Amino acid sequence: MITIKLFAAMAEEAGLENIQIPYQEGLTTEGVKQWLTETYPTLAARVPAAMVAVNQTFVSTERMLMDEDEVAFIPPVSGG
Repeated sequence: MITIKLFAAMAEEAGLENIQIPYQEGLTTEGVKQWLTETYPTLAARVPAAMVAVNQTFVSTERMLMDEDEVAFIPPVSGG
């Protein structure tokens, strides 16, 4: 299983903070992004801007996932 963690506005718009999807060989962070936008169209505008972390380490490029990985999407935060 792959655990997807959503934070802040992304969690609010999806209506949940954690999602589990079956692991598939060859699954990447880009594949998870695509799955998220197809499954939760309300997140389509936020997914491209979100920072992605795999197992609590930020990744800046597409990364191959392993079974039991945790993929976190952290939207940009603004404020003062």
